Amino acid sequence: MQEIPVQFDSNGPRLLCFMAPVTELDISQVQLANADEVAKFVTKKRKDEHLSGRLLLEMALEKWGIDTSLLEVRRNEFRAPSIAYLPGTWVRHPLPSISIGHSNEWAFVALIESGWTIGIDGEPLELEISSGVFELMAKGEELTYLQNNADQALTYWTSKEAVQKAARLGMNLNPREIKIPIGNNETKIPIENLNFQLKNLSFNGYNISVAISQGEGYDSIPEDDLLDQTLEAMQADEDWSIGCKTTRTNT
Repeated sequence: MQEIPVQFDSNGPRLLCFMAPVTELDISQVQLANADEVAKFVTKKRKDEHLSGRLLLEMALEKWGIDTSLLEVRRNEFRAPSIAYLPGTWVRHPLPSISIGHSNEWAFVALIESGWTIGIDGEPLELEISSGVFELMAKGEELTYLQNNADQALTYWTSKEAVQKAARLGMNLNPREIKIPIGNNETKIPIENLNFQLKNLSFNGYNISVAISQGEGYDSIPEDDLLDQTLEAMQADEDWSIGCKTTRTNT
């Protein structure tokens, strides 16, 4: 695991970014993997990428100072991941928002403190983006610029991917609507009522883009609301106590 040296404002939110090689793993070695999700992967390559990303997430969370045995990974309706306490776990500390990515046998993970969202994307520096996709990722002056400066396409590609992830919308945020300022390695990008900060850097043979924005990176479920209400009642009544045991099985 290698830490990626990403920093925005020195007074900004805490964040950590890492990359690690994709390796062959069994699901029993990765506690944050979900057996039902892994079973859907058709190819061994996709399975290895997924499990390597989840294992890297575990290691990143441990670096953050979090006990991962109490956590699970959830996905929202746009497939954006978040971490949450296992149902029935009587712990309610704020958790960081996350982003996970894979490219060319490497996995990427980014964490940022609660109240923010984050997106990370990386591609090899030697990767050439086909001109055939330029019209899918840009329009207007930006498209014209890309057609005349194809060497900049990689940065545009990873930048737009990072912003999509930070927005937690995936392809539901059209990349053609994301305008990347030309020639800036660090910039701010307004989209509707959101403001994204974007940083690009070259590291370990990769062009890496990281985008952050203020927002909610946690996906709640009905059980969360019930647990919050129960905890409030417990705190209001000193004589009320309850026990609960939560277990996880990956097979």
